[in-house]
Amino acid sequence: MAKTMLKVDNINVYYGAIHALKGISIEVNEGEIVTLIGANGAGKSTTLRTISGLLKPKNGQISFEGKSIGGMLAQNIVKLGISQVPEGRRVFAHMSVQENLELGAFIRKDSKGIKEDMDMVFTRFPRLAERRTQLAGTLSGGEQQMLAMGRALMSRPRLLLMDEPSMGLAPLLVKEIFSIITDINKTGTTILLVEQNAHMALSIAHQAYVLETGRITLAGDAKELAASEEIRKAYLGG
Repeated sequence: MAKTMLKVDNINVYYGAIHALKGISIEVNEGEIVTLIGANGAGKSTTLRTISGLLKPKNGQISFEGKSIGGMLAQNIVKLGISQVPEGRRVFAHMSVQENLELGAFIRKDSKGIKEDMDMVFTRFPRLAERRTQLAGTLSGGEQQMLAMGRALMSRPRLLLMDEPSMGLAPLLVKEIFSIITDINKTGTTILLVEQNAHMALSIAHQAYVLETGRITLAGDAKELAASEEIRKAYLGG
């Protein structure tokens, strides 16, 4: 029986008078990749930002490994084991690659293992190793995405939230990034993935949710959803 790691239960989120999330409920089981797909403005990023503590739900419950985290400060949520790779990468442009990675480990109380984790990031992303001392703002878009992923991994998350990792990347790089996401999951990290490239997201995910204007309209096994005519017509160009 799969163990539920994250449970979002009937949350409502507002931006001022705008009702952005309307009773969203999702579950993420330990060890899985779960994806949220949907059009621009559907509420995908808002869902991740609420889980990570950047937004507060008006009501509803969010729990991580049985502990209520709705409304908790973002830095405390990171300490529990949830880390986010933000949309648009958001690297610290005027700091080096290594300094960005060190910031990813900032919340760790014990410095033991930080060097080993950085070596692991450089092994997983060889291009970052080559650019260790380079300013992050001078990296290509794909390299910045790798840096954002590596920085998140430096906090040793058990749940990794990923917001549009393929945005703005060339097709070959998109394939590389998704291959890395799969590898990260295989090493034991659970992943909640927000992605506009529905085809790629559904190809690697175990479970999927479809968001439309702040509501979940479909949910289920990712491969089954990918094969459904409704999803193909709406999101897969067929």
